[in-house]
Amino acid sequence: MIRINEIKLPLDCDEKTELTEAAASALGIDKRNIRNTEIYKKSIDSRRKNDIKFVFAVDVEIDGDEEALLKRLSNPKIIGVKKYSYALPENRRSSALRPVVVGFGPAGMLCSLMLSKAGLKPLVIERGRSVYERTDDVKKFWQDRVLDENSNVQFGEGGAGTFSDGKLTTGIKDPRIREVFIQLCRHGAPEEIMYSALPHIGTDRLKGVVESIRKDVISLGGEFRFGTCLTDIIVYNKSVQGITVRKPDGTSEDLETDTVILAIGHSARDTVEMLYRKGIPMLQKPFSVGARIEHRQDMINKTQYGVFHNHPKLQAASYKLACHPDGGRGAYTFCMCPGGTVVCASSEKDTVVTNGMSEYARDKENANSALLVGIETSDFPSDHPLAGMYWQRELERKAFLLGGGDYSAPAQLVGDFLNDRPSHGAGAVKPSFPTGVKYTNLRSLLPERTVNVMSQALVKMNRMLDGFSQPEAVLTAPETRSSAPVRIVRDEFMQTVVRGLYPCGEGAGYAGGIVSAAVDGIKAAEAVLGDER
Repeated sequence: MIRINEIKLPLDCDEKTELTEAAASALGIDKRNIRNTEIYKKSIDSRRKNDIKFVFAVDVEIDGDEEALLKRLSNPKIIGVKKYSYALPENRRSSALRPVVVGFGPAGMLCSLMLSKAGLKPLVIERGRSVYERTDDVKKFWQDRVLDENSNVQFGEGGAGTFSDGKLTTGIKDPRIREVFIQLCRHGAPEEIMYSALPHIGTDRLKGVVESIRKDVISLGGEFRFGTCLTDIIVYNKSVQGITVRKPDGTSEDLETDTVILAIGHSARDTVEMLYRKGIPMLQKPFSVGARIEHRQDMINKTQYGVFHNHPKLQAASYKLACHPDGGRGAYTFCMCPGGTVVCASSEKDTVVTNGMSEYARDKENANSALLVGIETSDFPSDHPLAGMYWQRELERKAFLLGGGDYSAPAQLVGDFLNDRPSHGAGAVKPSFPTGVKYTNLRSLLPERTVNVMSQALVKMNRMLDGFSQPEAVLTAPETRSSAPVRIVRDEFMQTVVRGLYPCGEGAGYAGGIVSAAVDGIKAAEAVLGDER
C-alpha cells in the first residue's frame, strides 16, 4: 500500500473524486489503475485566511508493482506502508480465577474488552452507575445541587471522559492507538475519528459507545457490578488473594481473585488512600491548575477562519496554545471544547471543580478551554506522596466557599483579572456553568505564582489568537483535575510490589486523556495475558 501525504484541496472539493485524481497525478499513473483510495488523515490549513485548504494523507492500492513505483518516484511525501493489524498476545495464564477490573473509564473499558476477547471473562466493578443512569444523576446534581459522591461527572460508567468532548487527540506515539480507534468505531463512534487530525466523539454519542462496549464484554462472558466500590485489597505473601467491596446496599463482600486491574481514574482519592495504607509505593507527580476560559464561538471562528468562518464544511473552530512567561513556569490551553459548555465536575461534597464538555455537533454559543499552569512537586506543601492530592482538595473546598457554598463557581472577567479587580457581572460572554457562577477576584483563590503566570500567558496568547484576552471573556475556576497528582509505582510487567495488582490509566499516573488511558488499558490486558500462573 502507498501513502501520499500533503494533498491539498479546496473546501468545496468533491473528496472522493478529487482525491483519486490527485493521487493518480502524484503517482504519475492513470486513475483507472487505482483500486482503492482511503483517507488516512484529514486536517485544515488555515494559515492563509483567504485560501483555507483541506490537507489529506491518503492510502492507495494500485494495480502493478508498488515497490518499483516508489523507487522510481523517490518522493519523501510518498511512502510504502503496511496495513495495520493488531493481535492479542497468547494467553499464558493457568489460573482458574477471573481477573477483576476496577473502574470502567477508557482504561477499564479497553482492558475489559481485550480480556474478554481473550476468553478471561472479567468481573468489572464500578462505583458509579451505568452510563444513562449516571447521566440522570449528573443532571439532577446540576439542577438541584445535591451531589451523589459515587455517581457524578468523575465516577460512573465511561469515566470522566464521558462528560467531556470525547476528544481523542494525544501526544503519545503507540501503534495501539489505531486499535483504540477501531474499537470505538465498531461500537458506534463516528467513522471520521479514524482520519481526522482533531478527532472527537462528543459526550452525547460517547454514551452509546460506552454502553455498546459493556454489552460486548457481557456477550463474551464478562460481568458488571455497578454501585460497587473497592474498599480493600486482600494480600497474602505479597500476592493478591482477593478484594473487599462495598455493595450498593452498603454491606461488604469479599471476592476471590488473583488479578486486579486498577483503572480507577484520577479522582478516586479514597481508593488511593487505601492503597497507600496497604503499603503500595507511590510517588508525587506534577499536575496543573488554572481555570476554564470562555469566549463566544463565533469570535473563535472568525479569528481562525477569517472570511470562511461560516463555511458549511468547517466545524466550530478550535485552538491549542502554549507559552513560557517569565519565571520558567509554562502555561497552556487544555481540552479545548468548541461549541461547548463549562461544567461542574465535583466528586466530593462541598467542593467545586470545573471541566469542559461538547456534544458531537459542537453547536453551543460558547467555546471553552482550560488555561493551566504547571504545578511542580516542589510546590507541594510536604514530601508526603499524597500531598498534591490533598492540596487539590483544599483548593476545591476553598472554591466552594468563594462561590457561595452552593456549588456555584467563582468567576471573573479576563479584563478584571488582568487589572486585579473583582468582577460584578457578565458582559458579552455569558458563562455556561450549569450551577451558576459568583463573580469575584480569582486572585483570592489561585496560588500567587499561578495567577502571575496566567496573567502573562493571557497577554502572550492574545498575540497567537487575536481576542483570546478580550476583557469580557470569562474565567471560571478552579480547573484541578487535568491529571493525577500521584503515580502508583509499577514494574516492567505493569505490576506493583504486590503481584497481581496492575495500576493503569490516568488514576495510576500513566496517562493523560481518553486515548492514552485506553492504550494503557490494552497494555495492562497484555500484561495479564502474559503472566504465567
